[in-house]
Amino acid sequence: MDTQPAIAVRGVTKRFRLDDGSEFTALDDISLSLAEGEFVTLLGPSGCGKSTILRLVAALEAPSAGTVLVEGKAPAELSRQHRLGVAFQDHALLPWLDVAANIALPFRVAGQKVDEARVAALIRLVGLAGFEKARPRQLSGGMRQRVAIARALVLKPDVLLLDEPFGALDAVTRRQMNIELQRIWTEQRTTTLLVTHDVGEALFLSDRIVVLSGRPGRVVRVVDVPFARPRDPAIMRSALFHEMSDDLTEALAPPAGAP
Repeated sequence: MDTQPAIAVRGVTKRFRLDDGSEFTALDDISLSLAEGEFVTLLGPSGCGKSTILRLVAALEAPSAGTVLVEGKAPAELSRQHRLGVAFQDHALLPWLDVAANIALPFRVAGQKVDEARVAALIRLVGLAGFEKARPRQLSGGMRQRVAIARALVLKPDVLLLDEPFGALDAVTRRQMNIELQRIWTEQRTTTLLVTHDVGEALFLSDRIVVLSGRPGRVVRVVDVPFARPRDPAIMRSALFHEMSDDLTEALAPPAGAP
């Protein structure tokens, strides 16, 4: 018997109206699905609509046509139930709260009693034990992103949505955060949709990669990632990793003659 996908995007088109009254199409007839516990990455050039798909799943936008379902329900329903965890490139931590309080914030927003044990477990999970009382300004960029990911996970969401969470980090820190995210995901196994333009990041983290065209965004390719889990960073030096990276990079290149 077929199981219901954790995320189903079916025939979705998204148009935006500009201030001058004109419209542009960001997404055109997009369809994709994620199974429960799957890690899928949206990969594509800047402006292809990757983040728009994430915002549709997060109930921050509504499609112009087509449907978006999370566990068979409208995303807004799961958002109201605090079952969607979201982390963006801008960590959006509250500067006057310490690490523990920032991670605990979703409990307060949801009107729930703070589960101190859950907060403490996540602080350990993301490798920030000893920094519970630190303010965001006292943390490195990578540490702030760890706090943001822990906050996104604190209410045990059914789905984790990550929009370029490491895009503002330097290359060395970003690689380390990829290794940390894989470790965190391996322990939690939360259904995850990641947006990135980094091919290596997509290959290291994903079960599948959905490649989008330039605007309007369309699915042009879906790639199954063959590397067994857990993944040792050494795979990034393998011939297959480099071959797949080159292939995906070529797939992202605009067609000949494109402006």
